[in-house]
Amino acid sequence: MANHAHFETIYNGHKNLVYNLCLHYVLNSTDAEDITQEVFVKVYQKYTQYDASQSSLKTWIYRITINHCLDFLKAKNAKKRMGFLTALFGPGSNEPVIDIATINHPGTETEDKAALLHLLQIIYSLPPNQKTALILSKIEDRPQKEVAEIMGLGVKAVESLLQRAKQTIQKKLTESEGL
Repeated sequence: MANHAHFETIYNGHKNLVYNLCLHYVLNSTDAEDITQEVFVKVYQKYTQYDASQSSLKTWIYRITINHCLDFLKAKNAKKRMGFLTALFGPGSNEPVIDIATINHPGTETEDKAALLHLLQIIYSLPPNQKTALILSKIEDRPQKEVAEIMGLGVKAVESLLQRAKQTIQKKLTESEGL
C-alpha cells in the first residue's frame, strides 16, 4: 500500500485523466465519477504490485481504468439482457441500443447535439478493443506507441484496430444517412 501523502500525489496527478477516460467510455458523468473512485481504491490497494520496470505509473493506471470501464459496461449490458432495464437489442439487430436520453456527456452540449450523440452511439457500439484504441488515440490524443503499451499490443495492431474502427464508423454513418 502507498503511504497517504504518496497516494494523494498519485491521486491529484491522475484524477482528471481517469475521470475523462471513464467519461469517454460510459458517457455519463455520475457513472464516470463512481468508476473513478473505484479505480483509485484499486490503485491504493494494488500499489505494491505495481512494477515500474514493466510500465509507467500512468500506463498502469490507464489499464486499471480501462478494465473498470469495460467491466462496468459488461455489467450494465448484462442487466439490460436480463430485463432489469430496457431491451439491449433493437428489433432485428445485433447492435446494442444506446438510450440517447441517458447520455450525460459534457460534449453533448453543442449546437449539433443529435449528430454528436449519433456518433457517440456508433463509437459506443464498437468492439471493446476498437473502442479503447479509438478513445485513447483520437479522443485522449495519446500517441500510438503509448496506446499500444497501455493495451499490451504492438503499434501495428493498434493501427489495425483504428483502421477497423474507422471503417465501421464510416459504414454506420453511411447507412444511417439513407434513413
